[in-house]
Amino acid sequence: MINPTRLEHFRNLVSLSAADGKVEEVERVALAKIAFQWDIPLDRLNVMLDKASEYIYLIPQNNEEREFQLEQMISLAKVDGDFAPAELELINMVGGKLGFSPDEISQIIASHKDTVEE
Repeated sequence: MINPTRLEHFRNLVSLSAADGKVEEVERVALAKIAFQWDIPLDRLNVMLDKASEYIYLIPQNNEEREFQLEQMISLAKVDGDFAPAELELINMVGGKLGFSPDEISQIIASHKDTVEE
């Protein structure tokens, strides 16, 4: 059985990957690797990718998951080498909903930007 917390988190990653209006091949590969690691079937991944633009972001219930999710969102956003404005907007929105201050979000993003092309 799939861990429901991981499935929710994975759905959020799929939503982020589609935030810029397209899911790049490199994002699909990254998501497929995560799905494999978390025992999410490939057919489920494909359905989620097809419906990515329909998903509403779900907020995790504990601080450890919140921080992990924000970090993973940032990593996924930069995987295609293009930190798109829509992805940044979603990260800022989600970070705020996760309880991070705008300064904390900026610091976390800045710690990742050394490998991001703008």
